[in-house]
Amino acid sequence: MKKTRKSAQPVSADAIARLADQGKDVSHFFKGQGRMVQPIQRVNVDVTATMLEELDKAAQDLNVSRQAVIKTLVRQALDQHYLAQRARRPQSAS
Repeated sequence: MKKTRKSAQPVSADAIARLADQGKDVSHFFKGQGRMVQPIQRVNVDVTATMLEELDKAAQDLNVSRQAVIKTLVRQALDQHYLAQRARRPQSAS
C-alpha cells in the first residue's frame, strides 16, 4: 500500500519567531506575497479647535476617519514639498 504524506500543520507565528531568534532560516514559511508594512509610530499634534472642526467635516464628507484625512493631507503636502525641491534643483548639463 502506498503511503501518503499528511498535510503539514500550520506553524504558529510564535514558533516561526522562535526559530528566527535561534538564527534558523525561516524563509520557507513565507511565499513572498504581500508587502512589507513599516512599523507605526504614534505622534501627538496640537491643532486649533477650528482646524479640528475642519478635519472632522472633511472626514465626514469623505466618509473616512479623521486619521485617514490627516494622513492623506500629510502625504500630499510631503509629495508637493519633494516636487518643489526637485524643481528648484539646478539642471545638470548633459
